This record gives sequence, C-alpha cells and structure tokens, in this order.
Amino acid sequence: ALRGLCGAALFLSQLSVLSGRAGSLMTTKLSQPHSTLAKSLTSTSTNAPYFKAFESTEIPPYVTNCPSNGLCSRLPPDCMTCNTNYSCIYGKTATFDCKVKPHVHCVDENNHEQENFTINMTCQFCWQLATSDYVCTNSTNCMTVSCPRQRYNATCTVRDHIHCLGNRVFPKMLYCNWTGGYKWSTALALSITLGGFGADRFYLGQWREGLGKLFSFGGLGIWTLIDVLLIGVGYVGPADGSLYI
Repeated sequence: ALRGLCGAALFLSQLSVLSGRAGSLMTTKLSQPHSTLAKSLTSTSTNAPYFKAFESTEIPPYVTNCPSNGLCSRLPPDCMTCNTNYSCIYGKTATFDCKVKPHVHCVDENNHEQENFTINMTCQFCWQLATSDYVCTNSTNCMTVSCPRQRYNATCTVRDHIHCLGNRVFPKMLYCNWTGGYKWSTALALSITLGGFGADRFYLGQWREGLGKLFSFGGLGIWTLIDVLLIGVGYVGPADGSLYI
C-alpha cells in the first residue's frame, strides 16, 4: 500500500511538471505575435511623422512668381489673400487688409518681415479695368471689315501688377481686330498704278474681282477709279477679313 501511494504521488508530480512546460510553451508562442504586432505598430508610428513632414514641406507652384524678401505691398496678387472692403466707393482708392500666402516671405519699409499688411487699390472689378490693364486672346476667324462690325468671345487675364476685385480671368466680347499682314499703303499704290489690271484685288486675295478687272480693263477705267476711292477710305480690305497693318 505504501508503494502504491508513493507511485501515485510520483505520477502526479510528473504530470504537473509536464503541464507547466506546456503552459510556458503556449505563453511563448502567444507572446511572439504580440511582440511582432508591437514592432509593426512602432514602425508605423515612427514613419507617420516622416510622411507628414514631407507633405508639409512641398512648395506650392505660386511661390515661383513671388519675389523673396521684397516689399509686401509690391507683391503680385497671386502671392497674397485680401479681405474685400465692402464699404469702398466705385472708382475711388480704398485700403484693403491683406495677408501673404504660405511659403511667401516679404518685408515692410523697415526691412522687417511681416505677414499682415495693407494695400491701396481702386474700388472696381477686374472686368471694369482699362483695356491696357489686361491681355485677351485674339481671334483669326472673324471679319474685321463688316457692317455691323463683328465681335468675338475672348478670355482676358489681368496683368500681374494690377490689383482688382473679383476673378482675374474673365470672358469679354471684343471687336475683331486681327491682321493678316496686308499693308494699306501697298494696296493703295497698286490700285493707283496697276489697278486697271486688277493688281490691287489680287494683292488683297480677291481673285474673282481681280480677274474681272483684268479682262474688262478695269471696267474701262470706271472700276479702277472706284477701287482707288474704296481702298483709300478703307472700305475695301483683305479677303480674309483682317485689318491693314
């Protein structure tokens, strides 16, 4: 009976040792994924500020047009943001509160760097500016010599040094004013000297009228005199509808 009790006690002790080893193995295996996850989280949190710092240091494209360390009041309009002065009177000079855009550096009259400043601007919208203050696209498919005079849809952009209210790019209806390179003096000289042979009409690109004058000897001189008058006053122009130089 004593031997049996001793054997049972030995069996229980060995069983407890085995269960302890199994528990330690499970703890080790379970701890490895947690450590791996912790490492991945640590690496992600370490790299996150790097990407944020990279994005914040990206320079906007408008900075290339903004002079560095110049007077803030002389900056181009694309380099600043201004608050609209709703109390200004149209056509009168008014003061506007402005602030430089990010990554733009400018100074005041004392060479001190500043962000907030004021500028003086005429109270008017951009489309109300004088024609010399903006540049518009040209059209080469409309008639400049017509009655009534033709217009075309143009896209206009305000010059860099001009300040105004509203959009700096706007549409506008303009008169056709392009030229194909024809000279009024040349056309008039040809009409006086060789008009009887249709040289003036050939020069202006009007081939049918030129052939008519050629085979009719200038309409027996009458057509030639009429063309001299019409070209002289500018009524007859190039066939492509452009203006004289």
